[in-house]
Amino acid sequence: MANEDKLVEYLKWTTAELHQTQQQLRELKAARNEPIAVVSMACRLPGRTHSPDDLWDLVSEGRDAVTGFPDDRAWDLPEDAEYPKLGNFLDDAAGFDAGFFDIGATEAVATEPLQRLMLHLAWEAVERGHIAPHTLRSTLTGVYVGATGHDYATRLETAPDDLLPYLGGGTSGSLVSGRIAYALGLEGPAISVDTACSSSLVALHLACQALRRGECRLALAGGGTIMSTPHTFHAFAHQKSLAADGRCKSFAAAADGMGLGEGVGLVLLERLGDAQRNGHPVLAVIRGSAVNQDGGGYGLAAPNGPSQQNVIRAALADAQLAPDQVDAVEAHGTGTPIGDAIEVQALLATYGAGRSADRPLWLGSVKSNTGHIQGAAGTAALIKMVQAFRHDTLPRTLHVDRPTPLASWKKGGVRLLTEAVDWPRREEPRRVGLSAFATSGTNAHLILEEPPAPQTPADADTALGTGETDRDAATPDRPVAWALSARTPEALRAQATALVGHLAAADPAPDPAEVAYSLATTRSPLEHRAVLLGTDAADLLAATRALAAGEDHPGLVGTPPDAAPKKLTWHFGGPADLHSDASTGADLHAAFPLFAATFDEARALLAPHLAAPLPADPFGSARPEHAEPLRFAVHAALARLLLGAGVHPHTVTGHGVGHIVAAYAAGVLTLDDACRLAAAHTAAAEGGQPTPDTYEPVLRQLDLRPATLTLTDTAPADTPLASPAYWHHHLTSPAAAPPPPETHTVLDPGALSPDPATPAAHALLTALARLHTGGGTVDWAPLVRPARQPRTVDLPTYPFQATRYWLHDHTTRTAV
Repeated sequence: MANEDKLVEYLKWTTAELHQTQQQLRELKAARNEPIAVVSMACRLPGRTHSPDDLWDLVSEGRDAVTGFPDDRAWDLPEDAEYPKLGNFLDDAAGFDAGFFDIGATEAVATEPLQRLMLHLAWEAVERGHIAPHTLRSTLTGVYVGATGHDYATRLETAPDDLLPYLGGGTSGSLVSGRIAYALGLEGPAISVDTACSSSLVALHLACQALRRGECRLALAGGGTIMSTPHTFHAFAHQKSLAADGRCKSFAAAADGMGLGEGVGLVLLERLGDAQRNGHPVLAVIRGSAVNQDGGGYGLAAPNGPSQQNVIRAALADAQLAPDQVDAVEAHGTGTPIGDAIEVQALLATYGAGRSADRPLWLGSVKSNTGHIQGAAGTAALIKMVQAFRHDTLPRTLHVDRPTPLASWKKGGVRLLTEAVDWPRREEPRRVGLSAFATSGTNAHLILEEPPAPQTPADADTALGTGETDRDAATPDRPVAWALSARTPEALRAQATALVGHLAAADPAPDPAEVAYSLATTRSPLEHRAVLLGTDAADLLAATRALAAGEDHPGLVGTPPDAAPKKLTWHFGGPADLHSDASTGADLHAAFPLFAATFDEARALLAPHLAAPLPADPFGSARPEHAEPLRFAVHAALARLLLGAGVHPHTVTGHGVGHIVAAYAAGVLTLDDACRLAAAHTAAAEGGQPTPDTYEPVLRQLDLRPATLTLTDTAPADTPLASPAYWHHHLTSPAAAPPPPETHTVLDPGALSPDPATPAAHALLTALARLHTGGGTVDWAPLVRPARQPRTVDLPTYPFQATRYWLHDHTTRTAV
């Protein structure tokens, strides 16, 4: 029997191990195929396209971005150039807010525009993802950037001595990703990719793989090219591959070559499950992707049709989809006749074969609008199609007289988007393929899918961990604080201007409390600060307009001139005032969920120790015997609210029951123990004159701990704060705490609202606004949280204050 028992135990153990192994395999397979969420997007593209919304305006209105050569880059052009001086350019490639990133003027001049613009986009992309950039420091956030065309310093025969320390890194492709990681303090992989025209789509592919493997939790991915010289035009002109009018006529019979362009684009990526759990926007999902090589074909730079077919099939396999489950392809489509024809044939052989006539594959290319923007091409295609999901429209491809006759269009269900087509939602998700084929021979294809329906928010108690009660975001007369900050006063005013414009255009307008919460949780606190206070949108907008105009307003608390933060003291003192404490408590209880949760907890903990417990409505029906317990509960709740808001005083003081609150704030007493001690003033007084042994039962139960804040003691110097003897002395011989020095800012809860017409919540927010704008630390999130399930909303990104930095300007000045 012993052997049989051992065999049974062994089989049980083996079965359990098998189940565990199978579960691990299922989890690994799910992780390998988990969709990747596109959380946010940022771009600078030709045609004054400074945002994804600008790009949608460009494509939906059927405009292109072709202009003459830029006149601000000191391009030295030969008189007999054999190509038209036309292209697609950024309107301010030289502009950069160097001070924002703590980069000196000399280093900024020596740093190529691609690196500089990518810093702007990285900050914007994180903010658009409803994430405060400073919170990513030291996190496993990756950076994958396709970076091509590093010609910024090629015009120099010699460089000024002051630039030499910076030119190497400033023009290095590796630092396009590395500088982003450095500026934001990111510790995930930082990888720059150069596969020519497919660079940004390859970067996106690598980022998705890293996210699925757990190498990073978030990833910034994209790419770009800035043409600092006309060298690229010279090279393609000699290849006879430039369009006469600078326009890409993608898949058209009239196609006569590329229209060259430049641009930069970044997207923020996260595993879909993580994005949903974290409450981040999900604009689209990447279902699958693939990369391959042309290998030895017809020529190094010649497109290879079979390789294009293979990379499409590999991406579909990675996405676990059939070809007819994809509605459209945003193609490479540079407008070279042979290249376009080969691409169409590859699409006909993959997506088009056997497709029903009522569901053709729609074909288009953003290059007809922006030109071939090289390292940014794949990212621009992705941004365009995310916007197409949002607007339920496939926009038309420009400059098509008729589809190219070099492709056999009748051999499959592929149709060119010569007009915009409605793209309605249906039961199965809408999907699009993105293609990028490069002169390097590296091909990439990616399957993009519309976002899933929004999920129900996670259980709020789990998210908060505070026991807060739910409350309506639109509570009448609840004060709201909008905290703005910037690196300079000019940027602060610009931010206010942008916020006013954004809210005026929003339809529907977000709730003011949601705006407050979003400012508090998705923006980083910077040096120059202002807090706007009000109870409704009209009040807050009026204060915001005043800030934008540099004017005063009663609801505006701004950065004082030459403000130097003072040390902060919390003082919990003064005799209990039943009417004042009830009024203050009622107002704070209605305004701040964290205050309400702590007050209610304290009331419940006090109840067993009081002969007359605080009533269910402690603010409206409290009696004189409730004065001390009420004051204690109000001040203890305020202390936790302030600590939750990151307000850490240099010193805490208190008198009487206020000293017990001060000890609770300093971490010496738990809330339970503080309630026991507070109830012992009251209980002893009601029972007559206390004896030396009156407090012994309470003191024996205390769990005393070392102070985490400086607590001004009121006992003899040789009596430790965290000792029963100290608290016995305090209960039997209470003494007044010494007043704080004049160099301290004093926050006294007992004097929150000396003006009866000013509610306590408004007075508290005003006091904290002054602390915040004076250089103190305030985390506004628990102060402005509108509900148990708060929602962040889109807000304008940081208004960078760009200054022109261009190498030619600097070298000219140096020569002079």
